[in-house]
Amino acid sequence: MSCKMSKASVFLFLVVLAASVRVYGDELPDWYTPLRDAVYSQILTSAEIAGLYTTTRETAQKELSGAPLSVMLSRCEYMMGRSLIYEKKEDQARPCFEKGMDYAQQSLDKEPSAEGWQMLSENLSYLCTVRSTAFVMANGLKVGKYARNALDLDPGNTAAQYLIAARWVYAPAAFRDLKKGIQMMRDILTNYDSRLQKDDRFNVYSSIGYGLNLQKNYKDAKDWFVKSLEVYPDNKYVKGLLAGLQ
Repeated sequence: MSCKMSKASVFLFLVVLAASVRVYGDELPDWYTPLRDAVYSQILTSAEIAGLYTTTRETAQKELSGAPLSVMLSRCEYMMGRSLIYEKKEDQARPCFEKGMDYAQQSLDKEPSAEGWQMLSENLSYLCTVRSTAFVMANGLKVGKYARNALDLDPGNTAAQYLIAARWVYAPAAFRDLKKGIQMMRDILTNYDSRLQKDDRFNVYSSIGYGLNLQKNYKDAKDWFVKSLEVYPDNKYVKGLLAGLQ
């Protein structure tokens, strides 16, 4: 097994590969969602998404201030980094996630919030995919800690709930609890459906499908993958999972 695969295995034990993020409050500004949706749709190249990233940052600096601005700038770095990760441009993605963490910490220094902790968690989770195994071992567990800090301030933060639930689905087999993880995600849909953002919903749907697929429940897994593609029809990750069903 290569070093990179080993690092990925460690990371998946500690955190989830994908997750969603949220600006202050439940509502997202309409000038932000094009960037988010472009990243999740996986149609545009990272170079094309860079234009949306720049525009979103500029608008944020005009429309927001203080801690909410720092949260949004953290979110922008996270999305830009993800678009680079999709193209395996890890060296370019790394500083995005590092800056994303810096902005998230700045927001918490100004005003503690669930969103600030969540963004710190999200950026760290992806930073772990592009740093050394030693870095992951030293910092990976903080991803869950930060997500729990978010839930301490806002128990209804569905993105933080997802991060914690997904750990049980995406962990290596020896540490996995599919039944628990799937049930936790179903509970999100049952108890907090009205708070789910578009990306939250996609993540929950696709991860339930992923867990059911591992349980060899291929019929139900297909149904959940189809549901997730109704949210983001062009997402290559889920299309690949659907195509790989036995």
